[in-house]
Amino acid sequence: MDEDFRQGLEYRLEQLENRVALLERNLNLVAAGQRRASFRGLWRRPPMWTFEQHLPRLLNLNAFKSPPAIPANAPRIAMVTPSYNHADYIGATIDSIVGQAYPNLYYHVQDGASIDGTVDLLKSRGNSISWRSEPDNGQSNAINLGFAGVECEIMAYLNSDDMLLPGTLAHVVDYFMSHPDVDIVYGNRIFINRDGLEVGRAVLPRHDDKTLQYADYIPQETMFWRKRVWDKIGPIDESFHFAMDWDFILRAQAAGFKFVRLPRFLSCFRIHDAQKTTATYAIGVKEMGILRRRVLGFDPTQMQIRRAIAPYLLRQLAYHYSYRLGLLRY
Repeated sequence: MDEDFRQGLEYRLEQLENRVALLERNLNLVAAGQRRASFRGLWRRPPMWTFEQHLPRLLNLNAFKSPPAIPANAPRIAMVTPSYNHADYIGATIDSIVGQAYPNLYYHVQDGASIDGTVDLLKSRGNSISWRSEPDNGQSNAINLGFAGVECEIMAYLNSDDMLLPGTLAHVVDYFMSHPDVDIVYGNRIFINRDGLEVGRAVLPRHDDKTLQYADYIPQETMFWRKRVWDKIGPIDESFHFAMDWDFILRAQAAGFKFVRLPRFLSCFRIHDAQKTTATYAIGVKEMGILRRRVLGFDPTQMQIRRAIAPYLLRQLAYHYSYRLGLLRY
């Protein structure tokens, strides 16, 4: 068989597989939406994985707790934004980080040679941020390139369509400084649409190591870790293109690092048609299977996964409605 023809056929099969997986996902979403009022519907689509929970509305940034004061000896934070053709959103991402006014911050945008106006936007920022635009081998590679050779104490990456909430860096640093035994923190998230309007919230219960072996419930855009984690387990595994954050988390857990869920909203996760989470869903299914087999030693069925994460989902449901009813405040 001609090599070009074979590669073309493989590419078309991969595209078809992605479309089938997305169709199955959309059918599940529709089915879950039709059962929204029932417990069964909530069980199939827990609030933390239900992005559009209500009609779009303005996000009130003044409704959150005031951040603690940043100490004079604030540790150095390094943040990287991997980017490719997200000119519509990356400006808000950059503003959400620079606007933290954190005095000891290294922030770098690693762009994959975008052709949509992103480079002009980065140039317009002058010296307020560090950035490079060059071809890369995908998101994982871009993150590693952005962190290469950087000296810091705390690390995080924020995708080019997500946003930090005001005061997030101050809250994270305050917790790390008062809890030297904690290695990785994360928090609650807010779902926003392409226009930056709020469409839902995810309020998470306390961290659960066992559940994490079956499902990645940690919102990546809210996660920060000490550099000692990176130094010990290594950088992002570039063989992963969807579940790279779960792989990093599982390696950190296996190495004995301590995780804590902070009881506050830290970041916004943007929902839009072109986001990678949707476009690479079939690849994600494969990669999540690889990680489960590696950690568990077997390939669990969907029923086994549901049973394993059931206690956590029930707790998340309780936290969600306690927050909605005003019993919990963040």
